[in-house]
Amino acid sequence: MHRQPAKVLEPDDVRLLLARVATQRHPKRNRVLVLLSFKAGLRACEMAGLTWPMVLTSSGEVGDKITMPPGVAKRGKPRTIPLHKKLRTSLTKLHGAVGRPSSGPVIRSERNAHMTPRSIVNWFRGIYGELGLVGCSSHSGRRTFITTSARVLARTGGSLRDIQELAGHSALTTTERYIQGSRDAQRRLISLL
Repeated sequence: MHRQPAKVLEPDDVRLLLARVATQRHPKRNRVLVLLSFKAGLRACEMAGLTWPMVLTSSGEVGDKITMPPGVAKRGKPRTIPLHKKLRTSLTKLHGAVGRPSSGPVIRSERNAHMTPRSIVNWFRGIYGELGLVGCSSHSGRRTFITTSARVLARTGGSLRDIQELAGHSALTTTERYIQGSRDAQRRLISLL
């Protein structure tokens, strides 16, 4: 049986998701979880393994990138991901709220330890269920990140290889499977021919 890929969310769905996490018990942490998924394309295992040294500069401030080491990245493929402005702001607020640590997990559980990948998967399942967003999973943010990146690629002067590197995929064919087409874009394209 072939599983359906995780749903790609529209900007309104992401805004709804961010509004919902703002009302939850750990709003700063949960906002960072959402933005790590949608603005950095991290997998649940990477969110669980993310530590402060991976996002902090040598002076202890949140920097402008995530440095994903081999031990955390899937299949040991390290990568560097520039921080989106909203994610950087949210990480800075979370960092201050938890006492500006120089080490330890960025995403902490109720017991103040690393959240496990399974806990993160379950957290996303729960929030999508609360919002009635069907077909979504912890991978929806990653798939949305890759699809959105592909849609704006022409404006950046980049290539699909850049998206592949940001996603941490070994093969470009894997990256291509994440990208959802747009019927509206296809109609506009045909009308220009």
